[in-house]
Amino acid sequence: MTRIDRTQVSALEKMNTLSQDVAPPQVTEQQYGEFSLSEARNIVGDFFKPNPWIYWTDFLLSWSIGVATFAITANPQVVTSDVAWYWPIRIVCFVIASLLYYRCALFIHELMHIRANEFTAFRFVWNLLCGIPFLIPSFVYYTHIDHHRRKHYGTKEDGEYIPLARLPARQLAVYASQILVIPILAIVRFGLLTPLTWFSSTIRDWVHRHASSMIMDPMYIRPLPTKRTLLVMRLQELLCFLWIWFIVLRLTTSFGIIFNKPMPMTFLLHVYLTGVFIVTINAVRTLGAHRWTSDGGQMTFVQQMLDSVNYPNNPVVGELWAPVGLRYHALHHIFPTMPYHALPTAHRRLIRDLPPDSPYRGCNSDSLADVLGTLWRRARACGQTGDSIVS
Repeated sequence: MTRIDRTQVSALEKMNTLSQDVAPPQVTEQQYGEFSLSEARNIVGDFFKPNPWIYWTDFLLSWSIGVATFAITANPQVVTSDVAWYWPIRIVCFVIASLLYYRCALFIHELMHIRANEFTAFRFVWNLLCGIPFLIPSFVYYTHIDHHRRKHYGTKEDGEYIPLARLPARQLAVYASQILVIPILAIVRFGLLTPLTWFSSTIRDWVHRHASSMIMDPMYIRPLPTKRTLLVMRLQELLCFLWIWFIVLRLTTSFGIIFNKPMPMTFLLHVYLTGVFIVTINAVRTLGAHRWTSDGGQMTFVQQMLDSVNYPNNPVVGELWAPVGLRYHALHHIFPTMPYHALPTAHRRLIRDLPPDSPYRGCNSDSLADVLGTLWRRARACGQTGDSIVS
C-alpha cells in the first residue's frame, strides 16, 4: 500500500487543483453511471475464440516481410544497381522491417492471455523465430498477468505501472532514458549473466528477481519461479545464450562451406538501431496505454478501466504504433482473454449497445498526442508542488 504523509497530502491536493484544467473530463468516474461487466460480456460474448489462421498468417507474413526488408536494408543492390537509390531504399526498408519486427514481438502479449495448453505450436514457432533472436523469450513476460490482477493493478506488485501522472515530469525523462541501453542490457542479460546463473544459486535468484522481466518499474522484484517455470526459463535462456555467441562467431570467423566469410561489423549497428527503434515506439505506445493516475493503492474496476485508453480512430496509423490489438487497451483490460483480431468489432458493438452514460465511453481518446500531452501537463503540475507520491 502507498504511504502519504501530511505534506504529501497537501502536495497532492495542490496538484489536483493545478491539474483540473488539464485532466480530460472522461477520466472522472462520478460523471458516469454503473458499469455492468455481465452486460458487456453478453454484448460481446461471441468474440472470445482466437482464430489460429489469423494468428499464423499475420505473424508469419509480418516476419517474412520483416526479414526480407531487413536484408535489403543492408544490401540495397539486390533491388537496383543505381547507387543514388541506395540510401532511400535503406531508409524505407529499415522502417518497414522495424515496424514489422515490432508487430511480431508484440505477439508475446497475446501469448500471455491464451491458455497455456493452447496454441502450443504457435508458441514454439514464435519463440524460435522471434522470442529467441530478439532476446525476448516468452518467460520474460510471464509477470504481465500481475498487471491484470485487480488487486495488483497500479500497486507495487504491478511491474508495468509507474504513477507518472503523479510524479514530476523529470520521471518521464528518466523513463525515456532507458531506450538507448535496453538492447545492450538484453545482450548482457543473456550473453553474460546466463552462464553465471549455472554456477551460483545466489546469482540465479538475483537475476530472476531483478533482470528477467519486461517491466516499467526498475524497482519491481519478480517472485521466484516454480520448478516447472524454472525449467522453461533455463531452456529459453540457453537458446538465447547460444544465439548471441553464434552471432559473435559469425562476426569473427567463417564457417567454411556454410558461410564463406564473416558478417560485416555494420550488422551490429543495424541490429542495435533496429532494437532502439522498436524500444522507442513501444515506450511511446506504453505511455499512451494508460493515464497513470494511480496513487499506489488499489483501484476499483471502473477506475482501472478509465485509467486505460482506447484509440478507435485512424486504424491504419494506430496499427503501426499499437499493433496486435493494443490500441484497444481499455477493452483489453475489461476482457484480457479476448483475441486481438476481435477487439475492433467488439469495441464498436459495445459503443452501440452500452447505455449512454456507460463509463466505457470515457476510455476513448481521439489521438495519442492528446493523451501524452495531458500526461505531460499533469506531471508538470505535480512538479510545481515540489513533492510526489511515494510508494
